[in-house]
Amino acid sequence: MNAGKRAHPRALSVLGALFLALFLVSGCDGDGSRFHGVDISGADYGRDFALLDPDGKTWRLADFRGKAIMLFFGFIQCPDVCPTTLGRAAETRRLLGADGGRLQIIFITLDPARDSPEILRAYTAAFDADILGLYATPEKTADTAKAFRIYHRKVPTGSSYTIDHSAISYLYDPEGRLRLAIGHQTPPEAVAADVAALLRSTPATDKETR
Repeated sequence: MNAGKRAHPRALSVLGALFLALFLVSGCDGDGSRFHGVDISGADYGRDFALLDPDGKTWRLADFRGKAIMLFFGFIQCPDVCPTTLGRAAETRRLLGADGGRLQIIFITLDPARDSPEILRAYTAAFDADILGLYATPEKTADTAKAFRIYHRKVPTGSSYTIDHSAISYLYDPEGRLRLAIGHQTPPEAVAADVAALLRSTPATDKETR
């Protein structure tokens, strides 16, 4: 659930209750098969962002129309959850084969004070050259996390700090709609199956497959 496997007890209980409730009402894809992730289609959060990449370019969700999006919040000094999640995301793209190019992976840092653009670029490229790392000011980062219902809290560790945070990945369909919440323990094969189902709902155009 967090960077150091020390989640805030209240956050754990709230997120656990949320996932249980969402699981009970989870939906199906267009072929009638149940998703592996939690279906949150129609959610009134996580609708957009305006964040910078390491080159200083501003990105919004609409910029990725035509692709599925896998989005995750974390921080570079995270010892376990973040690297395993990004590793799973990269493996998901590999498992999609020719459709891997239709999945955009986005990593949003919760620690812009330490995760400089140069460090962010090198970190994401270590997992997959096409992963997009995004950042903002501390104030805008907090606002964005809130808009996506991502829990995060600094935890002092001697002279430094770590960050407790939600370990949820969000999946968007090619129309830019938030569809699924993926838990940290979900294997890449299951995630790839969910992404493939979302991609089937919007066939690729010639331009997108080039």
